Parts: sequence; C-alpha cells; structure tokens
Amino acid sequence: METKKVICFGEVLWDMLPSGKMPGGAPMNVAFHLNNFGLDSAIISRIGTDDLGDELLDFMQSAGLNTTLVQRGTNHLTGVVKVNMDDKNEITYKIVQPVAWDYIQLDDKAVEAVEQSDCFVFGSLAARNPGTRETLYELIKQAPFKVFDVNLREPYYTKEIVENLLHKTDMVKMNAHELAMITAWHDTLTDEKNAIKNLSERFDVPTVCVTRGGSGAVLFREGEFFESRGFEVQVSDTIGSGDSFLAALIKGILVGEPPAESVETACAVGALVATRRGATPVISKEEIDALLASAMRVR
Repeated sequence: METKKVICFGEVLWDMLPSGKMPGGAPMNVAFHLNNFGLDSAIISRIGTDDLGDELLDFMQSAGLNTTLVQRGTNHLTGVVKVNMDDKNEITYKIVQPVAWDYIQLDDKAVEAVEQSDCFVFGSLAARNPGTRETLYELIKQAPFKVFDVNLREPYYTKEIVENLLHKTDMVKMNAHELAMITAWHDTLTDEKNAIKNLSERFDVPTVCVTRGGSGAVLFREGEFFESRGFEVQVSDTIGSGDSFLAALIKGILVGEPPAESVETACAVGALVATRRGATPVISKEEIDALLASAMRVR
C-alpha cells in the first residue's frame, strides 16, 4: 500500500511550561504523531531566525518530520505560548502575537505539496492574522481532502472566519464545548447528536468528530454515528491529547479502517498521550493495542 501523504498547516511554537519549554503547536503535534504512525507528514509553517527557531527546527528534524516547507523570516520571532497548568485537565494558554507563524507566505512549493497530498489539515488559530489566513484560503483550494481542526482560543477567532472554514472542509474535529459555541450561533443546543447532524447539514461537512475530554468521542460519518467511551488513565497533563487523537483518526480514515475502530483507536492514543508530559511523546503500537485490549473503558 502506498504511504499516505498529509500536509499540516499552521502554528509551530514553544509551550512555555512551569517546568520549562516544550515544542508544540497543534499542526506540528498532529504531523509528529502521523509520522510516528507511519504516514508521510510535512508541515507548512514559519519560524524566526532566532535561537528558539533554531531549536524548534532541530527538534522537528530529529523527530523525523519533513521541514522543507517550514519558512524562516527575520522580521518576527518564533512563536511562544505561556501555559497555565493549575488544572491539569483544563490547560489554559496565553498565545503571544504577532509571531512568525502569523506571516506564512504562499509559494509554489507549498501549493505543489498540497496538490500532491492525500490530506490537508488546518486549524482556526492560524487564521487569526490576515497574512497567514489568505495563504490558508489559497491552499485549501488545492487540497483533495480537507480536515479542519477547530481550536477556538479567545480572542483569536471570529464567527465569520470559523464558518468560512467550515464551509470549505470535508471533515471537522472539535470538542464538546466548541460544538456548543458554534451551535449557539444559530440554534439552541438541546441534544449533541442533533447538533452534530445540523452542523453537518448546515455547512455540508460529511464527517464530524466531537471529543468529550476524558469521556471519549463521537464520530459522524456517512450518515452514521460511531462512539467510544474513552479510557480510564492516570493523567499527567492533557497537552496535545486532542492533536494525537486527530492524527490517529486521520490515519484510520486514510487507510480505510472501519469508523468505529478508528474512533476507538484515536481515543486510546489521546488517553496514552495524557499519561505523559507534553504534546509529543512517542506512542507505540504495542501500547495502543494493550490499552484497546484492556478493560479500562470509561463506565
């Protein structure tokens, strides 16, 4: 089977934790885990020519990520995020602005890579600045299969931008809180599944996935719902759990796994990442299989 190619677009940065800095940014985290799962993943982003940019590039390359589409510029610093971990289950972020990834430029290499990919992954945070947002809009036009990772961070989104991206995508992933927020723009949220079906119909998105934190996730695909209750694990922190979940789900969909299996595996991966520190621990197939075979489901 030919290796699937995935292009992830958006922010790469340093998460500034109380214990020190760790590499992050949702698109980079997704690309990292896709690479770990054996897919050919690359990231389109931008970093500064500063020391933090050098260190971030070193990390990505040492992790085996394709960085040929990572741009560098002298006008803006590499992105950083100040992370508040007072509640390990509800991490909050202060995202510095403007930084290098706010100015990702459109170039021929990026266009060609997206055209030749099997999947293009993007989020709402990267659309906060007009420079990167216009690049994203152009690249979406070239993508064969588009995945929108909703990541609503105050004050870095607008209803107009989020809905524009929803109209452009083939698959969307969001958490339950984000589903409630987006639904409230048009309707009253009375039932999760009805809200998902309404969103799918309103924006013509065939595949919708909603994560429920430690209580698993629900996937709506081809007119059917598939659910996982999630797994009971000892949480270290939840940084990157949603990104690893999305990577596992994308992998399952691209290689043709049954939807129920894909969402269950994705929940297992997200749970395993939550047992480690930071967003990019390497999770082995053996660990995933062991958790799936266990009786550690949320009751």
